[in-house]
Amino acid sequence: MSAPPTQLRDAHVLITGGAGFIGSHLVERLCPHNRVRVFDLLRRDALRPAGLHEHPNVELIAGDVLDAAAVQRVARDVDIIIHLASIAGVDTVMKVPTQTMRVSLLGTAQVIEAAHEGGRCRRFVDFSTSEVFGRFAYQVSEIEATTLGAVGEARWTYAVAKLATEHLAMTYHRQYGFPAATIRPFNIFGPRQVGEGAVHHFIVRALRGEPLLIHNDGAQIRSWCYVDDIVDATLLISSAPEAVGHAFNIGNPRSTLTVYHLAQLIRRLAGSDSPVEFVTWNHPDVELRVPSISKAQEVLNWQPRFDLEEGLLRTIAWYRNR
Repeated sequence: MSAPPTQLRDAHVLITGGAGFIGSHLVERLCPHNRVRVFDLLRRDALRPAGLHEHPNVELIAGDVLDAAAVQRVARDVDIIIHLASIAGVDTVMKVPTQTMRVSLLGTAQVIEAAHEGGRCRRFVDFSTSEVFGRFAYQVSEIEATTLGAVGEARWTYAVAKLATEHLAMTYHRQYGFPAATIRPFNIFGPRQVGEGAVHHFIVRALRGEPLLIHNDGAQIRSWCYVDDIVDATLLISSAPEAVGHAFNIGNPRSTLTVYHLAQLIRRLAGSDSPVEFVTWNHPDVELRVPSISKAQEVLNWQPRFDLEEGLLRTIAWYRNR
């Protein structure tokens, strides 16, 4: 396994949604050598299990990206903005599709405008989603056509809103020279995952001896990426001049398998006797999701460092010991 990329140093970093799963890992990596401001509703808090609430370099501000005045206050004096705040998770998105779109569309627009008006931001990193590629995506590159999904289907509101914010960030870049870059994450997992996610669900239930519930036949194919790998990529995108004006697929195509085989692998690694049960899921789903990461490899010199089993073992150990 290779070493992680060089840390950012002596920067003032704003992370919206920084108390969430990926955000908490970014805070943990950044705070030893930077000032980190977290702006988050704090409905889910992954910072506390990591002991980051009391870190002297971490400033925690409770707030909503839909509050324009609050966004102006937190964004005006920072060097780097990593924008993670959104409503995520398929089940949650389908319950509140209107709020999903408002947070992504209006919230992101307000963060970008505040950063642009402040004039100090030297990098804006927008987190999008691999769902912009639709239901079937095999070795997709960043230049391939995206898809909007069926109009009126709540399942796709998250992807539609995220794709729109990608366009917004890039139009600010082209029109004003705004230093924006976009990340499209592919199925990230790891310790402190809050809310939904197949790996989180399977590990928690496997450790309790409860059934592992799989939608339909479990033949859906995913590329699973350990959280430290996307943190590495985010730090590179936050600092490399070559990243500005680009979108990057971040995932691990070497760690590709079906949801069913993921459940069986977690059972084995956790030493669990939990049964696997199949449940009917009468909603649209992503059937195939495998990225091409050639662009990130070539432009950023980034590579995923963790194979699937090592990432799962680290994640299982965290859940077992918490």
